[in-house]
Amino acid sequence: MSRLAQTHGLTDIQQEILSTVRDFVDKEIIPVATELEHRDEYPTQIVEGLKELGLFGLMIPEEYGGLGESLLTYALCVEEIARGWMSVSGIINTHFIVAYMVKQHGTREQREHFLPRMATGEVRGAFSMSEPALGSDVSAISTKGVKVGDEYALTGQKMWLTNGGSSTLVAVLCRTDEGHPEGTAPHRSMTTFLVEKEPGFGEVRPGLTIPGKIEKMGYKGVDTTEMILDGLRIPANRVLGGTTGRGFYQMMDGVEVGRVNVAARGCGVAQRAFELGVSYAQQRHTFGKAIAQHQAIQFKLAEMATKVEAAHAMMVNAARKKDSGERNDLEAGMAKYLASEYCKEVVEDAFRIHGGYGFSKEYEIERLYREAPMLLIGEGTAEIQKMIIGRRLLEEYRLQG
Repeated sequence: MSRLAQTHGLTDIQQEILSTVRDFVDKEIIPVATELEHRDEYPTQIVEGLKELGLFGLMIPEEYGGLGESLLTYALCVEEIARGWMSVSGIINTHFIVAYMVKQHGTREQREHFLPRMATGEVRGAFSMSEPALGSDVSAISTKGVKVGDEYALTGQKMWLTNGGSSTLVAVLCRTDEGHPEGTAPHRSMTTFLVEKEPGFGEVRPGLTIPGKIEKMGYKGVDTTEMILDGLRIPANRVLGGTTGRGFYQMMDGVEVGRVNVAARGCGVAQRAFELGVSYAQQRHTFGKAIAQHQAIQFKLAEMATKVEAAHAMMVNAARKKDSGERNDLEAGMAKYLASEYCKEVVEDAFRIHGGYGFSKEYEIERLYREAPMLLIGEGTAEIQKMIIGRRLLEEYRLQG
């Protein structure tokens, strides 16, 4: 185990879980990740292994068949998995956010119906806010849910669904206007629907089409898709929590947790980049000595290691704050912002240490160089994080009188 990114105060159970995940990453993910990534191939065997480890139910309460672990435990597991291959952490992250939303906000019937099967990975989750004409402006959502008898008809187009094809349950944010008078703030007329579907592409159920995978620069293997809703009928008992108009708050709660997860991913990718950089620097020789002996490279390694430590500490702090029951949007925003920015910088420094070989697909750093940018935009861009941080700071430090 490396000196960097240690977490103090973990229980024996947490340490055992992390040790098991780290071993799985080293043996089952790292050796095959780059090859699968270059082929843009879904990591079926890895996912089956994660199911056997119980990771799909890591934070689902024990009464529903999960492990009942904390957000911190989950984030540390994500950090390890992203160290192996970031796409795999994406496969479990969206699933986890939906499970968290059902656990926190679902009706008793919804919890009992979905959580036991989500804990085993039999039901796999995805969530959907974004649309083609908007990114971070959630209040501008145009997908609508219209009441028709005891059902809702959903119509609109969604974008950037991680696990859009492989999932069987999608939490979809729509606008529902019934019971909300004209002039109601946009975020008060939004509802989350739990949409069940078959995995795959094309028309996966009447009124619901997943067109196909979006081709991406990086973050391959995991399927990212659009979703087209054309009068999709959803029973009223699949409104998350049973009450319309609560969707925005439910989604933001899920995203808050998701931002800790993205921070953890940034920490994991940065750790791997540092490992690759410090290893290569001791093997590569120039001017009669290993390049690690050149001061210019030692300065890079020092900066990289410091960034890995700082990002990890902020991510752990944000997770612990949420676990304590406190509001953590400030800490989660800071952790996500810092970890994603530092990840990009650490990966680039490792890339520079590799010199020309970093540009070769034979070397793992090439893959990380294409993966790191996704963290700058996933779960809200860096600019959105800074807006959130700024607003919260002004709340905390408001002048009196």
